[in-house]
Amino acid sequence: MLTLHTKIEPAGMRDGDVYAQLVLPYELREKCRLRATLSNGEEVAVFTVRGTVLRDGDLLTGEERRVVRVVAAPEPTYRVSCADAHALLRCAFHLGNRHTQAQVGDGFLRIRADAVLREMLAGLGARVEQEMAAFEPESGAYGGGHGHRDDAHGPHLLAPIPLRQKIHRPGDAPAETPGVDS
Repeated sequence: MLTLHTKIEPAGMRDGDVYAQLVLPYELREKCRLRATLSNGEEVAVFTVRGTVLRDGDLLTGEERRVVRVVAAPEPTYRVSCADAHALLRCAFHLGNRHTQAQVGDGFLRIRADAVLREMLAGLGARVEQEMAAFEPESGAYGGGHGHRDDAHGPHLLAPIPLRQKIHRPGDAPAETPGVDS
């Protein structure tokens, strides 16, 4: 199985350099451990650091040096628009007050389909249209993903590849801590 663990920069990449696409909805692009199927039918394992979000267009590679492009899959969303910027800002405030992830577009917001939120937004005077669309919400003020790194052009290791993970069960003896007597 192909394993992907390193994000690379697109500089100098051509479409022919891409081995396959990894098409995922946002919910799966947030996961740090993932098993999925590439566009060519091959299974792949993805290992990222907790908190990493894969974005549409990201390029990943692994030990085999094959390059895979991440593609945001269309998913059920609501496109929220209003008659004026003030009304849209009120909608954004109320969504944020409910800790709802939102994509900010030019004159619109996009959220995951949710009937309760749809009703709230309609009550605020918004036009809420259901659509199948790629969902790319804001990362948030503390969400990282802003691209500031010392080496902006080199490969960026997303996470170490676990060779074997120890699963701790309730009956396992506790690990000894050096310098601490039991």
